[in-house]
Amino acid sequence: MPKAKSKAQQQAAGAALSAKRGEIDRSELEGASIEMYESMSEEELEDMASASHKDLPETAGDS
Repeated sequence: MPKAKSKAQQQAAGAALSAKRGEIDRSELEGASIEMYESMSEEELEDMASASHKDLPETAGDS
């Protein structure tokens, strides 16, 4: 299962998951969230969004 590589990616997965579940409208998604919504299953999004973000950088390019 995919794991988030940054806090930004984890937040995008959370937004996409909310849209998959019908909690928010798909039109509210932006950027990576749209791609995740279209290409990932609810289970994959759940896994990515729920991972601990304690040691994750803000963005994937941060060390």
